[in-house]
Amino acid sequence: MTFTLYHHGSSVCAAKVRFAMAEKGLEWDGIYVDILKGEQFDPEYQKLNPKSVVPTLVHEGKVITDSTVICEYLDRIAPESSLHPTDPYDYAQVRYWTKAVDEDLHPACGAVTFVCSHRHTVARNLGPEGVREFLASTPEFSVTADWNTKKKIFVRDGFDAPEAPEKIKLYDRYLHKMDAALSGGKHWLVGDRLSIADVAMTPYVNRMAMMSMRGLWDEGRLPNLAAWFARIEALPNFTGALLDWVPEDLTHDLRDNGAKSWPEVARILDIAI
Repeated sequence: MTFTLYHHGSSVCAAKVRFAMAEKGLEWDGIYVDILKGEQFDPEYQKLNPKSVVPTLVHEGKVITDSTVICEYLDRIAPESSLHPTDPYDYAQVRYWTKAVDEDLHPACGAVTFVCSHRHTVARNLGPEGVREFLASTPEFSVTADWNTKKKIFVRDGFDAPEAPEKIKLYDRYLHKMDAALSGGKHWLVGDRLSIADVAMTPYVNRMAMMSMRGLWDEGRLPNLAAWFARIEALPNFTGALLDWVPEDLTHDLRDNGAKSWPEVARILDIAI
């Protein structure tokens, strides 16, 4: 099977697909689309993905977009290594997690990442006129149906954006939900083995770790989540799928901008630092 994956190191959705493919043992060829420089707005790429986002998977001439759909597709064509449980009830529990990512957590991640870090990176890389073009190029229906408008506000206003505290609190509620699901000594979110639920949530926890915000779960705040993420980080495929594709300058930006933003995030969540 021949897979071509359009992806970028900043994309949590692309990281999810890379992680899933690694866990399934599927090899792929990559085309790197720098979404912080606006390469996703190239007309040729938009023919593949009208939302102008990554990832996009091309398999034997067929184009599949949206990371949750891509992961489901991969398990259909390679069922012997399926990350979806066979038990119907467990399958439903997994779908609750992937549905929550698509509906709530991913839009919140976009907001939090731009508020805490990406707005600074884009401004440095593109300059004022480039930023205006970057924001204007975002389709209205992208991450959400109003992402064009919302992204402009998050980039312009940062923590002063009206929805910024709400998105940070929503993100934190999902971390608490994970901690509760992992109570009682459970190693994985659903069932007794790593599933697509864990794969789907990993990039969102890792995003906060990369932004110097492990204080969200460390120091006993969310001990079950902390233990789960330690297990995830110890997996053989974690570094290659989630960290190695992030350019060094972006890794530094996420770390440094996140560290500067952490006191305000902690204040919003009433975390003592």
